[in-house]
Amino acid sequence: MRRIIVTGSSGFVGSAVCHRLWVDGVHTKAVIRNKLELPYPNLVVGDLATSNGMDCLASSLRPSDVVVHLASRAHVVSEEVPEPIAEYRRINTNVTLELAKQAAQAGIKRFIFISSIGVNGNINTRPFTAEDQPNPAEPYALSKWEAEQGLWQIQQETGMEVVIIRPPLVYGPGAPGNFGSLVRWIEKGIPLPLGAIHNKRSLVSIDNLVDLIIRCIDHPAAANQVFLAGDGEDLSTTELLRGVGRAMGKPARLIPVPAGMLQLGATLLGKKAMAQRLLGSLQVDISKTCELLDWKPPYTVEEGLKRCFERSN
Repeated sequence: MRRIIVTGSSGFVGSAVCHRLWVDGVHTKAVIRNKLELPYPNLVVGDLATSNGMDCLASSLRPSDVVVHLASRAHVVSEEVPEPIAEYRRINTNVTLELAKQAAQAGIKRFIFISSIGVNGNINTRPFTAEDQPNPAEPYALSKWEAEQGLWQIQQETGMEVVIIRPPLVYGPGAPGNFGSLVRWIEKGIPLPLGAIHNKRSLVSIDNLVDLIIRCIDHPAAANQVFLAGDGEDLSTTELLRGVGRAMGKPARLIPVPAGMLQLGATLLGKKAMAQRLLGSLQVDISKTCELLDWKPPYTVEEGLKRCFERSN
């Protein structure tokens, strides 16, 4: 039986991965920054951004077979550091590569790194593939791309298998970030000028992403590959908001305002990045993921949204 170490175990995705492994009876060590009350038998407490935390984890790597690395510095809405890119690199790049080196030295067989679709880019006119030339446009995505490059170097030097997964927006019960904002808007009944948006965006439910990560732990074809994650369905922002409303049992109050007018208004207000996420398209092609791993997303978008609110009620 595989012995797994999961970093970022108290985070949105990490806690879901740990729960699934725990339910499946897999020997799992959950790495957390603070001593929190988590329902897992094997906890490793340590902040990987500190030398003490890294030393603590390094001493816990044996005996294990696979590291699932989820700990990272995610998008920060209100930056409080003078050089955000340096902080992203410190956590997302440097910590990742130091952990990978320690893992290789400890005899870890496979290192699974959860990256970001932002490595491909943040907008497209055709679906991204895993073979596309990377084009990270933001500090977060750039730090993930630099980590990927370093991981391939470590793989070549040590022979440790590397698996990279790039998910788009992840949604689920209690999801932070953009999806959480959409849910709050619908829950409060706020009228939104998003009733005539005809973009296409790929998403991935937390359950589908966790299932893919679990598949990558054991599948021999996953070794030394990059995979894009997704639900296999693309929605416009309008369709997503309506779907969230149906799943919540509350109507989405959407006003049909032309996308061009919204884009202009957002630009004038200095909200161009937010407008791009709501109005632009970002699609991913998961055909390689499905074919190489003999995998398909277990849940449709409709089912994924329904599960969000079944759990929260």
